Amino acid sequence: MQKKVLKVNPKDNVVVALMDLPAGESVHLDGTDYTVVKDIKAKHKFAAVDFEDGDHIIMYGVIVGKANRSIKKGEVITTENVKHQSAKVEGKTETLGWNPPNVDKWKDRTFNGYHREDGQVGTENVWLFFPLVFCENKNIETLKDIFEKELLHDKASKHQLLLRSLLNGGTTDIVEEEKEEDTRVFKNIDVRFITHQGGCGGIRQDAEALGRLFAGYVNNPNVAGATVLSLGCQNLQVQIFMDALQALAPNNKKLIVVYEQQKSGTIDEMLTGVIKDSYEGIKKANDIERKPASITKLNIGLECGGSDGFSGISANPVLGEVSDIMAAVGGTTMLAEFPELCGVEQELVNRCINDEDGVKFLKLMKDFEASVVAAGSGFDMNPSPGNIKDGLITDAMKSAGAAKKGGAAPIVEVLDFTEYATKPGLNLLCTPGNDAECTTALVGSGATVVLFTTGLGTPMGNPISPVVKISSNTVLAEKMSDIIDFNAGTVISGDKTIPEAADELLELIINVASGEVKTKADILNQNDFIPWRRGVSL
Repeated sequence: MQKKVLKVNPKDNVVVALMDLPAGESVHLDGTDYTVVKDIKAKHKFAAVDFEDGDHIIMYGVIVGKANRSIKKGEVITTENVKHQSAKVEGKTETLGWNPPNVDKWKDRTFNGYHREDGQVGTENVWLFFPLVFCENKNIETLKDIFEKELLHDKASKHQLLLRSLLNGGTTDIVEEEKEEDTRVFKNIDVRFITHQGGCGGIRQDAEALGRLFAGYVNNPNVAGATVLSLGCQNLQVQIFMDALQALAPNNKKLIVVYEQQKSGTIDEMLTGVIKDSYEGIKKANDIERKPASITKLNIGLECGGSDGFSGISANPVLGEVSDIMAAVGGTTMLAEFPELCGVEQELVNRCINDEDGVKFLKLMKDFEASVVAAGSGFDMNPSPGNIKDGLITDAMKSAGAAKKGGAAPIVEVLDFTEYATKPGLNLLCTPGNDAECTTALVGSGATVVLFTTGLGTPMGNPISPVVKISSNTVLAEKMSDIIDFNAGTVISGDKTIPEAADELLELIINVASGEVKTKADILNQNDFIPWRRGVSL
């Protein structure tokens, strides 16, 4: 039978409602009786003790807020009676130990991936088209239309068929799509297209960062080669991009087709050359086939979006268990979203293997927060209306749950935005919490699969790396089944333990990485790409 309430950590002074509780209901937990003062919805928290104005609110064993008035035992915690607060951190205070999970069942596991000459192994085989500046977006869109029609032979979707029916005076009922078949001309290669609003007009640093980000995408083993369009006069010059790629991959063997419009003459002349050269590259890349590789070759990005009050109890700890398994076998994971690590800095600093990484992490956090404050905001403004409605009322509370995605393994390296992950184990990557910017950054730093937890639902995807969507609750998994790949709500219901759910999720990851299962985001062609402009973005 499902529990009604939960205390996440023995040190906590708040209790989580696992189901709706009416006013006056009494619940029993760990030898203590609580009477709910007012109606409380599932995912929200109530006071386990009487609070006075200024008292710390503790959840996940850390400070997640402070009371701004007296709160009675059994009273719901809200944005009206609690404000954001987190513990101050100055540096490393101890080195945390770690008991790795038993990985006997995983240490010899393989997936079928695309082997690259530099030793990396991809989960996809993509020819990528992208512009260095927004002025070339139209040409990219033209190429997308041409290549997708000729190489993919896409059938009309059911919504296209509906409109077609309406135009012909037919029924308003949605017509079912024809049965999906693989109509691709080339079976071993996908073509994907990126557009964006950067490359010129902003600060030079953003253009340079975009060049490094694109270098990371080309270096990502999911990419077989790329076609790059440049206008010619923009801030992000071709040479800046090529220098960034040279610095990241000095022995790059992938074909990069580059065309600059201001040197090419007419658009027609440029597109003619682009199509011919890109076709030759795509045809050659199609010869690459999947072969077995150790799961240690996987680079898994960890993030969340549309989080709720269950995210830090179910979905995120399940990812944490997966991350620990990967660290124990020698794989790579990356935990991102620095605004959502506010309040848990001490634990993360203490988990850094090298003291220099702890210093780097704190500096990146402080610089990030300072830039937000300078713009008149703050990390305390991070929880969205959806987060708050579903029980995440302070940034520190949201962060303490979000950090669970990183498990308990030691942190092998701290990476700034656009730095590429090269060390096996858990890495920290500085990104915003913004869903699209975070996913974009993780893939640019080498993620070949992204695990994305959500409590409210989000269709986020990526052009080159599969994004596996994990729901924190069963209601969401059933309501939005077209975007959810895995239901961690079984942890809330008590049907599965966190390790059991993690084992099931890792099996799914291996199947996705082997091309045997398509993610819902891929099925929906959800190919989001939004680079972080290093201004204010939470």
